[in-house]
Amino acid sequence: MLHILEYTLDQIVETAILLFEFIGVGIIIFSGIRGFYLYLRRSPDTKLTLAKGLAMGLEFKLGSEILRTVIVREWTEIATVGGIILLRAALTFLIHWEIKEEEKEAH
Repeated sequence: MLHILEYTLDQIVETAILLFEFIGVGIIIFSGIRGFYLYLRRSPDTKLTLAKGLAMGLEFKLGSEILRTVIVREWTEIATVGGIILLRAALTFLIHWEIKEEEKEAH
């Protein structure tokens, strides 16, 4: 019975990880295309719009990495996932800082 529950949890988490990764990549691609379009139109909001889209995409990808911690089995996997989480969290923090600075300049 315990093996069935463990297998079910693994399948649910793996599906959710793929879904979050897919959503995150989709948001990043959409934001990149939209940012390029705004750049071509010389919009002053280009940098802010692109940064917000990248931040949102990274949030979904960070969520998938946090879910990945549920199914890791070895210490090396935990260390790898932990490193990825730290890097993505740092990128997200920097992008949010950039957004705040850009919004200050806009006002």
